[in-house]
Amino acid sequence: MIVKWWRTAGIGARAGGVITAVMLLAAILAPLLAPHDPLAISDPVRNQLLPPGNGHLLGTDAFSRDVWSRLVYGARVSLFVGIGAAAIATLIGAAVGFAAGLGSAFTDGVLMRIVDVLLALPRLFLLIGAFALREEMPLGSIVLLIALTGWFETSRLVRAHVRELRGADYVTAAVALGGGRRSVARHLLPHVGATLLVSATMDIGAIILLEAALSFLGLGVRLPQPSWGNMILEGRSLLISAPWVALAPGVALTITAVGFNLLGDGLRDALDPAAAARRGRAA
Repeated sequence: MIVKWWRTAGIGARAGGVITAVMLLAAILAPLLAPHDPLAISDPVRNQLLPPGNGHLLGTDAFSRDVWSRLVYGARVSLFVGIGAAAIATLIGAAVGFAAGLGSAFTDGVLMRIVDVLLALPRLFLLIGAFALREEMPLGSIVLLIALTGWFETSRLVRAHVRELRGADYVTAAVALGGGRRSVARHLLPHVGATLLVSATMDIGAIILLEAALSFLGLGVRLPQPSWGNMILEGRSLLISAPWVALAPGVALTITAVGFNLLGDGLRDALDPAAAARRGRAA
């Protein structure tokens, strides 16, 4: 299936696939790719703010730590948060969307009004308030909080898709054969699954950026544990004297977010050819 998708995918989708694969491999193989301990302070006088080279591929930071080592270990944190939060948010959104799409008019109305209210609340402000309640937030809690504030749009997307498909012949046949809502949901899931996959893939890039923003504000992953956001925070005052400290994680963050968005677009085109054709005619 992957080989078939690769042969038919456009340049952008292939680029997104390569970028995400490289970033995932870098995160998985971080212990092998990192030549130094990302937390080690070797010699704060002689090795402080060394430029790229001299045994340090991307130089060192203000604490003489190897930037490349911190970058690949930071990829682990950013991708774990992005993928974990997107997966949980997708599951919650799918459950609420199915409940609204297959439920009665009353159930649908109540659930969608709740979603409307939650969508009206600024997500970043909610997270800042929640993170500010504790001095240090475990990584698992960060993933959970981001997920709990990110499932609303997915629920509306799933609900719309379910309501569109529940009048299909195979759904009517399943009901006629005595199937309940659980049986209907099982028949609809393969069709809605493609939508969920595309939505989750594109959410990962947005969540990685959100986690970086929170870490930059000092509310996400706390120092000295490396994440791309707090690496940019450490390097913001060194943009003139040592730009590589902030530039390396900034470029990695941008490339990763773009890669997941391109991959999501490619998956959407492959899994929903009709939508791709409509976009092509509109362009």
